[in-house]
Amino acid sequence: MPQIFPKGVNPLGRMLVLGLPMSFALTCVGLAAFYRSGYATGKDEVVPQPIAFSHAHHVGQLGIDCRYCHTSVEDSHFAGIPPTKTCMNCHQQMWTSADILEPLRKSYYEDKPVVWNRVHNVPHYAYFNHSIHVAKGVGCQSCHGQIDQMNLTFQSKTLLMEWCISCHRNPQENLRPKSEVFSMTWAPGRPVDGHAQKWKREDLPNWGLVQEKDGKWVDSKWVGEMVGKDRPTTQAEIGKQLKEVYAVRDAGTLTGCSMCHR
Repeated sequence: MPQIFPKGVNPLGRMLVLGLPMSFALTCVGLAAFYRSGYATGKDEVVPQPIAFSHAHHVGQLGIDCRYCHTSVEDSHFAGIPPTKTCMNCHQQMWTSADILEPLRKSYYEDKPVVWNRVHNVPHYAYFNHSIHVAKGVGCQSCHGQIDQMNLTFQSKTLLMEWCISCHRNPQENLRPKSEVFSMTWAPGRPVDGHAQKWKREDLPNWGLVQEKDGKWVDSKWVGEMVGKDRPTTQAEIGKQLKEVYAVRDAGTLTGCSMCHR
């Protein structure tokens, strides 16, 4: 049988046999990297806003509590965006002529809300509830990052499913006492005014109440023993303890599809 291809194409054939699988593998790696990149996820991207609002100033410098603006974060699936009148509580008295606040004043006088651009976009097919995370002791910092240092707000996490799943598999790594959920400076073991951090009543759940004969509800003996005691000084210790105290579900339940996809 006569030879169809000359011997000179043999190296080309070897290159194709080796090159095609390598090209496929590199393409897959490149697509995976792109999928996790900030370009695709929006991580670290500053979203333009009608007013250049600075969390670093309002939270980090002035110490305004998250709940002053995000009023529904403890009771609803959404944290809430403050209405114009909330901003004007302060800005009727200060920075009243600042150019940067012209859209705010216009909103107030025209009685039309400021249209803010969403920074953290959870896909429409994924259900996220702020209130349950707050109730279980997950701090704002765990998802939103060091927002008290952000002059302009950006998404600090990828918000990919793998990121959510990693926390649901090991929730104890992100649990903190309820009194510290909105703190941007809390860390396990960090002393307060030179003293060890102690358990507060608000850290403990209401099932720690017992009913007396007269119908009055009082703290159980267990709560009485806990309040005022030193907290654990490592995340491993305090996370394990809070997972039990706050009745956080097991990893199998937390990673079930129906937990987020409803």
